[in-house]
Amino acid sequence: MGKILTCAFFIVTCVAIGALSSYANTPGEWYQSLNKPFFNPPDWVFAPVWAGLYVMIGVALSTTWFDENNTGRLIVFAIQGFLNIFWSPAFFGLQSPLLGLVIIVPMLAFILLFIVMSWRPNRQAAWLFVPYAFWVAFAAVLNLSIVLLN
Repeated sequence: MGKILTCAFFIVTCVAIGALSSYANTPGEWYQSLNKPFFNPPDWVFAPVWAGLYVMIGVALSTTWFDENNTGRLIVFAIQGFLNIFWSPAFFGLQSPLLGLVIIVPMLAFILLFIVMSWRPNRQAAWLFVPYAFWVAFAAVLNLSIVLLN
């Protein structure tokens, strides 16, 4: 039962932090006024995609939490998590796509590092981060495009 409650706690925490960050840093008129690339998804896509990703991130954290020799992976997880939390305030709150880019590139690197570090000891956690890596890679390209277009 302890593992189930821990997993539920990590999922709820990840989703809640993501929702709070989104709520506190809504795109607003400034974002609407930016030039965006043709591949920019409609605004309604972001919330459900992130919600699903945060569930997978919570499960990955839960499975990693119970692994032996998990310290390095938990540190990498924490670093990517903090970068994730700071991206929205940087991009939307400070209205700085350039600062967002400075944050999202290392965030992607730490997500990929988590996948690599988890591949042998916890394949489930590694696979749970793969969609997250693809989405953040897409978001990084989108972020770079916004910097270049504005």
